[in-house]
Amino acid sequence: MTRCVGCGAILQDVNANEEGYTKNLNNELCERCFNITHYNKYLKMPNKDYSKIIQKIDGKGDLVLLVTDFLNLYNLDEISLKSPVILVMTKADLLPKSINRDKLFNNIKCKLNVVDKVMVSSQNNYNLDLLYNMILKYKKSKDVYVIGYTNAGKSTLVNKMLKNYGEKMGKITTSNLPSTTLDLIKININEDLNLYDTPGLLDNGSLVLEASKEILKKITPKKEIRPISYQIKGRQYLLIEDFVRLDLEDTNIICFMSNNLNLNRVYKDRECKLKKYDLFIKKNSDLVIKGLGFITFKKDSNIILWLTIDNKYLIRDSII
Repeated sequence: MTRCVGCGAILQDVNANEEGYTKNLNNELCERCFNITHYNKYLKMPNKDYSKIIQKIDGKGDLVLLVTDFLNLYNLDEISLKSPVILVMTKADLLPKSINRDKLFNNIKCKLNVVDKVMVSSQNNYNLDLLYNMILKYKKSKDVYVIGYTNAGKSTLVNKMLKNYGEKMGKITTSNLPSTTLDLIKININEDLNLYDTPGLLDNGSLVLEASKEILKKITPKKEIRPISYQIKGRQYLLIEDFVRLDLEDTNIICFMSNNLNLNRVYKDRECKLKKYDLFIKKNSDLVIKGLGFITFKKDSNIILWLTIDNKYLIRDSII
Protein backbone atom coordinates (compact mmCIF):
# COMPACT_ATOMS: atom_id res chain seq x y z
CA MET A 1 0.00 0.00 0.00
CA THR A 2 1.71 3.17 -1.25
CA ARG A 3 0.56 6.68 -0.42
CA CYS A 4 0.85 9.83 -2.50
CA VAL A 5 3.68 11.90 -1.04
CA GLY A 6 1.73 15.07 -1.85
CA CYS A 7 -1.67 14.51 -0.22
CA GLY A 8 -1.37 11.23 1.69
CA ALA A 9 -4.05 9.38 -0.30
CA ILE A 10 -3.51 5.68 -1.06
CA LEU A 11 -2.41 5.37 -4.68
CA GLN A 12 -4.77 3.43 -6.97
CA ASP A 13 -5.09 3.01 -10.75
CA VAL A 14 -8.74 1.91 -10.96
CA ASN A 15 -11.03 4.92 -10.59
CA ALA A 16 -9.94 8.30 -12.01
CA ASN A 17 -12.67 10.11 -10.04
CA GLU A 18 -11.53 8.87 -6.64
CA GLU A 19 -8.67 10.12 -4.47
CA GLY A 20 -5.21 8.64 -5.04
CA TYR A 21 -5.70 7.90 -8.75
CA THR A 22 -2.58 7.52 -10.89
CA LYS A 23 -1.95 5.86 -14.22
CA ASN A 24 1.24 4.30 -12.88
CA LEU A 25 1.47 2.95 -9.33
CA ASN A 26 5.21 3.61 -9.37
CA ASN A 27 4.55 7.38 -9.38
CA GLU A 28 5.10 9.33 -6.16
CA LEU A 29 2.22 11.76 -6.83
CA CYS A 30 -1.39 11.03 -7.64
CA GLU A 31 -2.84 12.71 -10.75
CA ARG A 32 -4.61 15.32 -8.62
CA CYS A 33 -1.41 16.43 -6.85
CA PHE A 34 0.53 16.38 -10.10
CA ASN A 35 -2.03 18.69 -11.74
CA ILE A 36 -2.13 21.03 -8.73
CA THR A 37 1.68 21.21 -8.57
CA HIS A 38 2.44 21.63 -12.26
CA TYR A 39 -0.69 23.13 -13.82
CA ASN A 40 -2.63 24.67 -10.88
CA LYS A 41 -5.49 22.45 -12.03
CA TYR A 42 -7.75 21.34 -9.20
CA LEU A 43 -10.00 18.31 -8.86
CA LYS A 44 -12.34 18.49 -5.89
CA MET A 45 -12.79 15.26 -3.92
CA PRO A 46 -15.96 14.22 -2.05
CA ASN A 47 -16.00 15.55 1.53
CA LYS A 48 -14.81 13.09 4.19
CA ASP A 49 -15.44 13.01 7.92
CA TYR A 50 -12.05 14.29 9.03
CA SER A 51 -13.23 14.53 12.65
CA LYS A 52 -12.46 10.80 12.97
CA ILE A 53 -8.82 11.53 12.19
CA ILE A 54 -8.79 14.17 14.94
CA GLN A 55 -10.26 11.67 17.41
CA LYS A 56 -7.57 9.15 16.51
CA ILE A 57 -4.85 11.78 17.01
CA ASP A 58 -6.27 12.87 20.35
CA GLY A 59 -6.20 9.32 21.65
CA LYS A 60 -2.41 9.30 21.36
CA GLY A 61 -1.91 12.25 23.71
CA ASP A 62 0.89 13.71 21.58
CA LEU A 63 1.53 17.41 21.04
CA VAL A 64 -0.72 19.11 18.48
CA LEU A 65 0.01 22.26 16.49
CA LEU A 66 -3.31 24.01 15.88
CA VAL A 67 -2.75 26.22 12.83
CA THR A 68 -4.97 29.19 12.08
CA ASP A 69 -4.61 32.72 10.72
CA PHE A 70 -5.70 36.26 11.54
CA LEU A 71 -8.93 36.12 9.52
CA ASN A 72 -9.97 32.72 10.89
CA LEU A 73 -9.71 32.89 14.68
CA TYR A 74 -13.37 32.23 15.36
CA ASN A 75 -13.74 28.45 15.35
CA LEU A 76 -11.19 27.14 17.85
CA ASP A 77 -13.78 25.81 20.31
CA GLU A 78 -15.38 23.73 17.57
CA ILE A 79 -12.35 21.43 17.75
CA SER A 80 -12.59 18.73 20.42
CA LEU A 81 -9.11 17.97 21.79
CA LYS A 82 -7.65 17.02 25.17
CA SER A 83 -4.08 16.82 23.88
CA PRO A 84 -1.59 19.63 24.62
CA VAL A 85 -1.83 22.31 21.93
CA ILE A 86 0.49 25.00 20.60
CA LEU A 87 -1.67 27.64 18.92
CA VAL A 88 0.16 28.70 15.75
CA MET A 89 -1.09 31.79 13.96
CA THR A 90 0.33 31.72 10.44
CA LYS A 91 0.68 34.40 7.78
CA ALA A 92 2.01 37.03 10.21
CA ASP A 93 3.18 39.00 7.18
CA LEU A 94 -0.49 39.64 6.32
CA LEU A 95 -1.35 41.13 9.71
CA PRO A 96 -1.98 44.90 9.63
CA LYS A 97 0.91 46.78 11.23
CA SER A 98 -1.57 48.83 13.23
CA ILE A 99 -2.57 45.80 15.31
CA ASN A 100 -0.89 45.15 18.66
CA ARG A 101 0.16 41.50 18.40
CA ASP A 102 0.39 40.90 22.16
CA LYS A 103 -3.10 42.31 22.67
CA LEU A 104 -4.43 40.19 19.82
CA PHE A 105 -3.05 37.00 21.37
CA ASN A 106 -4.45 37.95 24.78
CA ASN A 107 -7.90 38.37 23.22
CA ILE A 108 -7.91 34.90 21.67
CA LYS A 109 -9.96 32.72 24.00
CA CYS A 110 -10.58 29.00 23.69
CA LYS A 111 -11.23 25.98 25.90
CA LEU A 112 -8.41 23.84 24.51
CA ASN A 113 -5.33 22.78 26.49
CA VAL A 114 -3.14 25.53 25.01
CA VAL A 115 0.39 25.26 26.39
CA ASP A 116 1.79 28.10 24.28
CA LYS A 117 1.02 30.51 21.43
CA VAL A 118 3.17 31.78 18.59
CA MET A 119 2.73 33.93 15.50
CA VAL A 120 4.74 32.87 12.45
CA SER A 121 5.24 33.57 8.77
CA SER A 122 6.31 30.62 6.63
CA GLN A 123 6.98 33.00 3.76
CA ASN A 124 9.34 35.27 5.73
CA ASN A 125 10.77 32.66 8.15
CA TYR A 126 9.39 34.76 10.99
CA ASN A 127 9.46 33.06 14.43
CA LEU A 128 10.01 29.56 13.00
CA ASP A 129 13.02 28.99 15.26
CA LEU A 130 10.83 29.99 18.20
CA LEU A 131 8.14 27.53 17.11
CA TYR A 132 10.70 24.75 16.62
CA ASN A 133 12.06 25.26 20.14
CA MET A 134 8.51 25.24 21.53
CA ILE A 135 7.89 21.91 19.81
CA LEU A 136 11.03 20.40 21.33
CA LYS A 137 10.01 21.74 24.74
CA TYR A 138 6.42 20.46 24.79
CA LYS A 139 6.41 17.32 22.62
CA LYS A 140 5.54 14.04 24.36
CA SER A 141 7.23 11.83 21.78
CA LYS A 142 8.85 12.21 18.36
CA ASP A 143 5.37 12.52 16.81
CA VAL A 144 3.70 15.93 16.55
CA TYR A 145 0.44 16.48 14.65
CA VAL A 146 -0.44 19.58 12.62
CA ILE A 147 -4.16 20.34 12.37
CA GLY A 148 -6.31 23.30 11.35
CA TYR A 149 -9.14 24.40 9.12
CA THR A 150 -8.69 24.22 5.39
CA ASN A 151 -6.63 27.04 3.85
CA ALA A 152 -4.91 27.85 7.16
CA GLY A 153 -1.39 27.28 5.79
CA LYS A 154 -0.65 23.93 7.45
CA SER A 155 1.11 22.24 4.56
CA THR A 156 3.13 25.36 3.74
CA LEU A 157 4.30 25.47 7.36
CA VAL A 158 5.24 21.77 7.35
CA ASN A 159 7.22 22.23 4.12
CA LYS A 160 9.11 25.18 5.64
CA MET A 161 9.88 23.22 8.82
CA LEU A 162 11.19 20.36 6.68
CA LYS A 163 13.38 22.75 4.69
CA ASN A 164 14.73 24.52 7.78
CA TYR A 165 15.24 21.61 10.16
CA GLY A 166 15.03 18.48 8.06
CA GLU A 167 17.81 16.04 7.31
CA LYS A 168 16.60 15.23 3.79
CA MET A 169 14.75 16.92 0.95
CA GLY A 170 11.02 16.50 0.46
CA LYS A 171 7.80 18.40 -0.13
CA ILE A 172 4.06 17.95 0.21
CA THR A 173 1.44 19.48 -2.06
CA THR A 174 0.23 22.97 -1.15
CA SER A 175 -2.56 25.08 -2.63
CA ASN A 176 -4.99 27.79 -1.57
CA LEU A 177 -7.74 25.41 -2.69
CA PRO A 178 -9.65 23.52 0.03
CA SER A 179 -8.84 19.95 1.12
CA THR A 180 -5.54 19.61 -0.75
CA THR A 181 -4.30 17.15 1.89
CA LEU A 182 -6.55 14.07 1.97
CA ASP A 183 -5.02 11.86 4.66
CA LEU A 184 -2.27 11.81 7.28
CA ILE A 185 1.19 12.46 5.85
CA LYS A 186 4.17 11.55 8.02
CA ILE A 187 7.13 13.89 7.51
CA ASN A 188 10.39 12.81 9.12
CA ILE A 189 12.02 16.15 9.99
CA ASN A 190 15.04 14.73 11.82
CA GLU A 191 15.91 12.06 14.38
CA ASP A 192 14.06 14.05 17.07
CA LEU A 193 10.86 14.94 15.25
CA ASN A 194 8.14 13.60 12.98
CA LEU A 195 5.46 16.04 11.83
CA TYR A 196 2.12 14.66 10.65
CA ASP A 197 0.25 16.88 8.22
CA THR A 198 -3.51 16.29 8.38
CA PRO A 199 -6.46 17.07 6.09
CA GLY A 200 -7.87 20.55 6.58
CA LEU A 201 -10.94 20.51 8.78
CA LEU A 202 -14.02 21.56 6.86
CA ASP A 203 -15.52 24.69 8.40
CA ASN A 204 -19.25 24.40 7.88
CA GLY A 205 -20.58 27.58 6.30
CA SER A 206 -17.22 28.88 5.09
CA LEU A 207 -17.16 30.66 1.76
CA VAL A 208 -13.90 28.82 1.00
CA LEU A 209 -15.72 25.50 0.57
CA GLU A 210 -18.08 26.74 -2.14
CA ALA A 211 -16.10 29.47 -3.91
CA SER A 212 -14.74 29.17 -7.43
CA LYS A 213 -10.99 29.34 -8.06
CA GLU A 214 -11.38 32.96 -9.16
CA ILE A 215 -13.17 33.95 -5.94
CA LEU A 216 -10.70 31.99 -3.82
CA LYS A 217 -7.90 34.10 -5.27
CA LYS A 218 -9.77 37.25 -4.27
CA ILE A 219 -10.66 36.22 -0.71
CA THR A 220 -7.16 34.85 0.03
CA PRO A 221 -4.83 37.79 0.83
CA LYS A 222 -1.27 37.67 -0.48
CA LYS A 223 0.08 40.80 1.22
CA GLU A 224 -0.52 42.90 4.32
CA ILE A 225 -4.20 43.54 4.94
CA ARG A 226 -5.15 47.22 4.93
CA PRO A 227 -8.21 47.75 7.15
CA ILE A 228 -10.92 49.85 5.50
CA SER A 229 -12.96 52.17 7.74
CA TYR A 230 -16.42 53.57 7.02
CA GLN A 231 -18.31 56.26 8.91
CA ILE A 232 -21.92 55.67 7.98
CA LYS A 233 -24.26 58.66 8.12
CA GLY A 234 -27.90 57.88 7.48
CA ARG A 235 -28.83 54.78 5.50
CA GLN A 236 -26.09 53.23 3.32
CA TYR A 237 -25.32 49.88 1.73
CA LEU A 238 -21.96 48.11 1.61
CA LEU A 239 -21.52 45.60 -1.21
CA ILE A 240 -18.68 43.05 -1.07
CA GLU A 241 -18.38 41.60 -4.56
CA ASP A 242 -21.75 39.99 -5.31
CA PHE A 243 -21.89 37.58 -2.36
CA VAL A 244 -22.19 39.87 0.71
CA ARG A 245 -24.26 42.98 1.39
CA LEU A 246 -24.70 45.00 4.58
CA ASP A 247 -27.50 47.51 5.11
CA LEU A 248 -26.14 50.03 7.62
CA GLU A 249 -27.34 53.16 9.39
CA ASP A 250 -25.46 55.68 11.55
CA THR A 251 -22.54 53.49 12.56
CA ASN A 252 -18.76 53.17 12.30
CA ILE A 253 -17.14 49.98 11.01
CA ILE A 254 -13.70 48.64 10.08
CA CYS A 255 -13.38 45.86 7.50
CA PHE A 256 -10.61 43.27 7.83
CA MET A 257 -10.42 41.13 4.70
CA SER A 258 -8.40 40.70 1.54
CA ASN A 259 -7.81 43.95 -0.31
CA ASN A 260 -8.29 42.08 -3.59
CA LEU A 261 -12.02 42.25 -2.94
CA ASN A 262 -14.25 44.92 -4.42
CA LEU A 263 -16.02 46.87 -1.68
CA ASN A 264 -18.56 49.42 -2.84
CA ARG A 265 -20.62 51.78 -0.71
CA VAL A 266 -23.90 52.86 -2.30
CA TYR A 267 -26.71 55.10 -1.14
CA LYS A 268 -29.74 53.61 -2.85
CA ASP A 269 -31.46 50.32 -2.11
CA ARG A 270 -31.62 47.71 -4.83
CA GLU A 271 -33.02 44.22 -5.28
CA CYS A 272 -30.98 41.57 -3.49
CA LYS A 273 -31.39 37.83 -4.02
CA LEU A 274 -29.15 36.75 -1.14
CA LYS A 275 -30.34 35.32 2.19
CA LYS A 276 -31.38 38.02 4.67
CA TYR A 277 -30.45 38.29 8.38
CA ASP A 278 -31.68 41.05 10.72
CA LEU A 279 -29.00 41.59 13.37
CA PHE A 280 -28.22 43.72 16.40
CA ILE A 281 -24.47 44.08 16.99
CA LYS A 282 -23.08 45.62 20.16
CA LYS A 283 -20.27 48.13 20.01
CA ASN A 284 -16.74 46.69 20.02
CA SER A 285 -17.96 43.45 18.45
CA ASP A 286 -16.86 41.64 15.31
CA LEU A 287 -19.20 40.35 12.65
CA VAL A 288 -17.34 37.34 11.23
CA ILE A 289 -18.28 36.15 7.75
CA LYS A 290 -16.89 32.65 7.56
CA GLY A 291 -14.06 32.27 5.07
CA LEU A 292 -14.02 35.97 4.20
CA GLY A 293 -12.88 37.98 7.21
CA PHE A 294 -14.56 40.18 9.80
CA ILE A 295 -16.04 43.63 10.34
CA THR A 296 -15.55 45.47 13.64
CA PHE A 297 -18.45 47.64 14.86
CA LYS A 298 -17.55 50.67 16.99
CA LYS A 299 -21.16 51.52 17.90
CA ASP A 300 -24.30 49.58 18.82
CA SER A 301 -25.86 48.84 15.43
CA ASN A 302 -28.98 47.40 13.89
CA ILE A 303 -28.05 46.02 10.49
CA ILE A 304 -29.30 43.74 7.76
CA LEU A 305 -26.81 41.18 6.50
CA TRP A 306 -27.21 39.41 3.16
CA LEU A 307 -25.22 36.23 2.38
CA THR A 308 -25.27 33.37 -0.07
CA ILE A 309 -27.42 30.48 1.09
CA ASP A 310 -24.47 28.33 2.30
CA ASN A 311 -22.33 31.08 3.83
CA LYS A 312 -22.60 31.54 7.62
CA TYR A 313 -21.73 34.30 10.10
CA LEU A 314 -21.11 34.72 13.82
CA ILE A 315 -20.72 37.62 16.25
CA ARG A 316 -17.96 37.78 18.87
CA ASP A 317 -16.23 40.30 21.15
CA SER A 318 -13.69 42.28 19.14
CA ILE A 319 -10.23 40.68 19.05
CA ILE A 320 -8.38 43.94 18.32
